[in-house]
Amino acid sequence: MVEGGVVKAADKTEFTECWKVTWKTPYIMRLAFSAGIGGLLFGYDTGVISGALLYIKEDFEAVGRNTFLQELIVSTCVLGAIFGAAIGGFCSDSLGRRKTILVADFLFFVGAIVMAVAPHPWIIIVGRFLVGLGVGMASMTAPLYISEASPARIRGALVSMNGLMITGGQFLAYLINLAFTRAPGTWRWMLGVAGTPALIQFVLMLSLPESPRWLYRANKVDEARTILARIYPPDEVENEINALKESVQKEKEIEDSIGTTTLSKVKGAFKDPVVRRGLYAGITVQVAQQFVGINTVMYYSPTIVQFAGFASKSVALALSLVTSGLNALGSIISMLFVDRYGRRKLMIISMFGIITCLVVLAIVFQQASIHSPGISQVESAHFGANSTCPSYFSNVNKNKWDCMSCLKAQCSFCSNAENQYHPGACLVSKKDLKGSCLAQKRVWFEEGCPSKIGFFAVILLGLYIISYSPGMGTAPWIVNSEIYPLRYRGVGGGIAAVANWTSNLIVSLTFLTLTETLTVAGAFLLFAGISFLALIAIFFLVPETKGLQFEEVEKMLKSGFRPKLFGKNTKGADSV
Repeated sequence: MVEGGVVKAADKTEFTECWKVTWKTPYIMRLAFSAGIGGLLFGYDTGVISGALLYIKEDFEAVGRNTFLQELIVSTCVLGAIFGAAIGGFCSDSLGRRKTILVADFLFFVGAIVMAVAPHPWIIIVGRFLVGLGVGMASMTAPLYISEASPARIRGALVSMNGLMITGGQFLAYLINLAFTRAPGTWRWMLGVAGTPALIQFVLMLSLPESPRWLYRANKVDEARTILARIYPPDEVENEINALKESVQKEKEIEDSIGTTTLSKVKGAFKDPVVRRGLYAGITVQVAQQFVGINTVMYYSPTIVQFAGFASKSVALALSLVTSGLNALGSIISMLFVDRYGRRKLMIISMFGIITCLVVLAIVFQQASIHSPGISQVESAHFGANSTCPSYFSNVNKNKWDCMSCLKAQCSFCSNAENQYHPGACLVSKKDLKGSCLAQKRVWFEEGCPSKIGFFAVILLGLYIISYSPGMGTAPWIVNSEIYPLRYRGVGGGIAAVANWTSNLIVSLTFLTLTETLTVAGAFLLFAGISFLALIAIFFLVPETKGLQFEEVEKMLKSGFRPKLFGKNTKGADSV
């Protein structure tokens, strides 16, 4: 199940066994749950910023006017996570898994407090970077700790639950966002509450032991034996010690053969044709996972809902809660079916669904833009000449202006008092004018325009998540745990993970700029095009690894994978 900290997927039998074992030995579940809070932190931070950003823009006008600043606030956490993952790898080997998780909790807690009290947007960015460091360290160390501190026969099931904690954390974040929409301080509470689970995990981890595998490698054999005695029945402890001795010895032999430095391992990986083919597959699925646009939905979901014509922040957050819940549901579906239908098949089916949803989303947003309400000179003048958007006021073709034209001019749309789909006012984006608009029972639009078909966009976002989560949401990580030969499994997974985080950074840092440059419809159409290219790459480069021993995967990669289109498959490389 585990080689050098890499975990294979669990099947249904393993989940049944997991329930039986943890019921008899609650200590195991305590270990897994305590470490799994790291996944909850990762998921919470991913979800919470999407709602908090709505209110940060309201409190800091500089953020509201500056798209890049909004993207920076969102994506700095990802940048921190890239560094955190690299630091976490070093710390987990030198300090131990448990101490690394404690450091990650401390960073996350401090980052949450810094964000909550931030007097300036740049302080929020500093807090986001600290949180990102904690997320990056926890995202790689927590699963490692769980895998090394749990019985081999249920290890995959427990680590899979860590993935469920991530999606559960996202769902919790949307609930918290919704709970604080009317509280004084809104976004400060949303971001500050993130420190609570970090503090809880810190306290829980203080009472838990170090990973027995790490202790054994550090020549603390008696301590490792003591911990194993709490996890396994007495008659199995000695067998586990012997298995641990054999595994660690083999791991050290591998390190001696390929070198101990990261640079030497990376060079060796790309020189080896088998590993190189594995990297082609592993990096392809990790990059594709991000460039299908998933984190535009997770980081900017309420903003996208506002683009669809739902101006109310609380309504936008409530609708976003649905997409987050579907993501968690998709994770459960994946856990049940990934070993029945295979990783490759689930990803390809997932990609077809993703592309279809993105294309239809682009069409819906385009139609909503074309049919947005017009601008009325009478309605605009109603709030006073000085209140009218300067670009509209000075334009000679006023009769051609609509709500979208108004928003593109960095102004806001105040809907018609009788019907929000009728021509309304194009006004300067100021808080006092927003207050005047709302006082007259009108609706104030800053991100999107009133649309009769906007609800279709929300439905399609839900279908997009359902298409993504069971396949592209989980299968890429499983493929990367199975595609590399044992001697390069750690470095191969690390390279692919860096590719994933970097792709995440690029997507989250550019989405709002894309919506301004290409429109929302154009941005989704771009992601659809990239997804189509990713589908082709997956078809030609990624073999099926379901049910194969590591030696069989290595043999398949040695001869080269060919999809059915080009003849008979290599053993185990079934296509759809």
